[in-house]
Amino acid sequence: MSEHFVGLSYQDIPTSVVDSVKKLVLDFLGVSLAGSRTESGRIAQTFALEMGGSPQVSLIGRKEKTGIVHAAFANAICAHSVELDDVDELALFHFGPPIVSAALATAEMVGASGKEFLIAVVAGCEMMARLSRGCNPSLRDRGFHTTPVCGAFGAAVASSKLLRLSSREMVSALGLAGAQASGLMEMYDDSMQKRVNPGPAARNGVTAALLARSGFTGTDRILEGERGFGKAFCDEFWPEKVLENLGEEIPVNIEFKPYACARPIHNAIDCALSIRQQPGFDSTRIKAIRVWRHPAWAKYHMNNSPHSFHEAQVSLPYSVAVALLEGNALLQQYGEDRLNSEQVQRLTKMVEVLEDPSLPRGVSCRMEVTMESGLFLSAQVDYPKGSLKNPMTHEELEEKAHLLGDEVVGKAALSEAIAKVGDLEHLCSVVELLKPVCLRS
Repeated sequence: MSEHFVGLSYQDIPTSVVDSVKKLVLDFLGVSLAGSRTESGRIAQTFALEMGGSPQVSLIGRKEKTGIVHAAFANAICAHSVELDDVDELALFHFGPPIVSAALATAEMVGASGKEFLIAVVAGCEMMARLSRGCNPSLRDRGFHTTPVCGAFGAAVASSKLLRLSSREMVSALGLAGAQASGLMEMYDDSMQKRVNPGPAARNGVTAALLARSGFTGTDRILEGERGFGKAFCDEFWPEKVLENLGEEIPVNIEFKPYACARPIHNAIDCALSIRQQPGFDSTRIKAIRVWRHPAWAKYHMNNSPHSFHEAQVSLPYSVAVALLEGNALLQQYGEDRLNSEQVQRLTKMVEVLEDPSLPRGVSCRMEVTMESGLFLSAQVDYPKGSLKNPMTHEELEEKAHLLGDEVVGKAALSEAIAKVGDLEHLCSVVELLKPVCLRS
């Protein structure tokens, strides 16, 4: 695998993957800017500045710079702080926070070009996707969070690529990343626990690559060894899936989120939005709400009484309630005023979730709303908005970026950043991409 990533060139990357990764970078900038203004983002960036180090690397949404590992850590947390970051098609992990954060930090430090940065992001995403393919759903079912666990390996590859490590050095970087891989699914509560997970993955991936560059060696059996990743994190591990079609395809399938909540909830939101448009619907006359989910996700996101922004964003009942009432589920729908709304609370408590193994996909959802008149309204969604089969348009992604970033850096600066992303492979330096999204002194 290390030989494959060391040898990966721009010409090896299909145009469709280049386009997808450009969208990933655009989405990352928007969510990171918005995340920099959340409490978790502010704390992470303040922490990064307090830790010091050579001020070589930018913090998104700030004018200050800090050390490379601290910037990777803080930017990754910002990117995951508004629940609007990208998702993988199958395992629903997030590429952007660990991979783009690590690649941006390393690229800025070494003075990489836009094309070199883009190739590194592709390599990191491929590593992450391949590893997830070999360990999921077993890893998730064991209670581990794929984003930080697999993200540490992807971040190490991205950083290694930009540091121009040899194949042997990248092997060591992967071994050292494995020593630092971590992240648990115990995160759906009234805290910032979920926000922190990609931070250590980005930081540890960069750290692993820097150590390997300095000559620190790591094991070459970190994945398949007797006491390696596969044995430690999974009940079942399939090395052959990790290597499947290596060098022939880049299995990076990125989806994007139109709603500010956990991705497996989006199908239910789309059901609610569909029902809201049906004849006879009246949000003030709802008698019952029943939701059927596939067993793969039926026991997640079940909080019928969230008390905070963090809890609401991982609550299916709450998200369904605000979608039925307001016709959307953006950041403002998860604010304190909505949490305290009697109408929202009434519908949130009304949502009943049941299992249906006949649903075709793990995230599939069927919903039935009963009106006081006895009218039944129903909808089923297998592919939510933003998925590969129901994608957001480029215009919608740009609109999302403006919605998230304009208040932080201004509309003109955000438009400049969008243009830079579009021309990414021609930028002489990745600093050109960062200037519009970092505040001027």
